[in-house]
Amino acid sequence: MSAVLEFDQAQDPPRARGLPLLGNTLDMARGPAEFFVKLYREYGPVSRISVLGNSYTVIAGPEAANFVGSREGKDCLRSKEFWQGLVEEYGATRTLTGEDGESHKELRNIMRRGYSKDSIKGRYDELVRITDRCFQRDWPVGQSVQVLPAMQYMVTDQLGTILTGSAPLEYVDAIRTNILYILNVLVTRQRPKFLLLRPEYKKARRRVFELKEKMVADWYARHPNGQEEPGEDETPNLIDDIMRAHVNQPEVIPESDLAVTLTGPYVAGLDTVANTTAAITYCVLKYPEVRRRVYEEVDALFAEGDIDESQLFAKIPALQGAIMEAMRLYPIAVAQMRTATKDFVFQGCRIREGEMLYVATSVPHFMEEFYPEPQRFDIDRYAKPRAEHMQSGAYSPYGRGPHTCLGKSLAEVQIALSMARLFYKLDLELDPPDYTLKTKTAPTPGPSTQFKVRVKGYRH
Repeated sequence: MSAVLEFDQAQDPPRARGLPLLGNTLDMARGPAEFFVKLYREYGPVSRISVLGNSYTVIAGPEAANFVGSREGKDCLRSKEFWQGLVEEYGATRTLTGEDGESHKELRNIMRRGYSKDSIKGRYDELVRITDRCFQRDWPVGQSVQVLPAMQYMVTDQLGTILTGSAPLEYVDAIRTNILYILNVLVTRQRPKFLLLRPEYKKARRRVFELKEKMVADWYARHPNGQEEPGEDETPNLIDDIMRAHVNQPEVIPESDLAVTLTGPYVAGLDTVANTTAAITYCVLKYPEVRRRVYEEVDALFAEGDIDESQLFAKIPALQGAIMEAMRLYPIAVAQMRTATKDFVFQGCRIREGEMLYVATSVPHFMEEFYPEPQRFDIDRYAKPRAEHMQSGAYSPYGRGPHTCLGKSLAEVQIALSMARLFYKLDLELDPPDYTLKTKTAPTPGPSTQFKVRVKGYRH
């Protein structure tokens, strides 16, 4: 049977019920993760929705999670269209998140070392010192702290120091505002374009370009001859790798691409790591038995003195279980946005070239077929013999496929150390003590900025 005949014999995806004019916009705004699970239960792995007048195909569940990483998935899906607005807004030619195929591999290879855990090899104790500095500055004893903003400053301090050599804390507000508008308006398209005319956004955009100029000037001040190879006593960081590629291969990373590329670590951290660490903080404090087990582990970890980097994760199984469970219940990568590169059939439904898709890889996170009592916070799901996350297509906290988070291994270390140090150093309680987490959905899902904890004192 030919591929054309198979496509002709397939069905169009069922269209999800929605409101006149608004379609499924409100469902997406209220909670995309829950909405995609509902779609999967009602319509199966493929459905069609309408958001702000735009039509999207949704492929979901373990079927979608496995498909997006397969050879066929790589051939059928691309990222470019969803990120093109960002590229144009920055005056760039391309960005890592919006490229596919060989172009994506080329950029990924340049940045791979800088985004990997190798970039902080031998520097775990330095990361701990940076984290302690953040507590002293942003977590005053006796005060209530808004967790998400505090985490954003911490992430910027950590990533800036480790990956770029400086921590531009004065730019955090501008980066945060820029992310909010860019993702809401140009990437996820949950908000109308006229919002980009607001003075608040224009000021933030100018500040981000100002940061880029500062980063470039600082790098040339350290490397007057930008083409030289790093010395024997120099460990190149992400900015070194990007700038050397720009100097030596300007056709690969031209001047026009530096703003989006150099500020990428901060954008990624504020939008992912900060949301994740805020969710973990809530979950550990919410469940007393989890908190007790985590306290025992982190107290033992830091009682030994300098961190044994090779044994970090082996010494914190309860904390690691809490991290993974928080990432399951509060996923950042709820769905990946793609465009169909050609006509193809998925799970008996035809998808046409040019259709815009949501690939809802987080749906299995909330399915009892994979996780018994999926709404229950259970940090032992991930240890053997249960290992529920190892089932095919079951767990996708960092996305799936060619665009799986490049900084995954770095983020795992950063999150583990940050959380271990937080619970070791600070005596925290939810504020109020019976607080139930409220979440936001835009630009990406995560804890509300109003989530607070009270710093009762220092444990150590």
